[in-house]
Amino acid sequence: MSESTDLRERLIGEGLDPGAWSNGPGDRYPAHEHEYDKIIVVASGSIRFGLAGDDRAVDLSPGDRLELPARTAHDAIVGDEGVACLEAHLRAGTFPGVARREAGSW
Repeated sequence: MSESTDLRERLIGEGLDPGAWSNGPGDRYPAHEHEYDKIIVVASGSIRFGLAGDDRAVDLSPGDRLELPARTAHDAIVGDEGVACLEAHLRAGTFPGVARREAGSW
């Protein structure tokens, strides 16, 4: 079983319906926010999320998970090898704050 399949099955086991997306090396997302909580899990590559107003960066590598509450302004830059992620959405208010969970810890 591939790591991506294992990660997808773990999210499904939590009752989530993950979608997949990917970007090439150096791709950027400008600061934005969402009206829903979301989970992002890196299947391959890497990505750095900047949290507006927090002056903090969250680096994610394969297997790492980011829990991002609704209305959290964030931007992103993709690492040198590109990135492939799984993403699931939850109702706003599910997460009390931003949380990074390392591979193997969730």
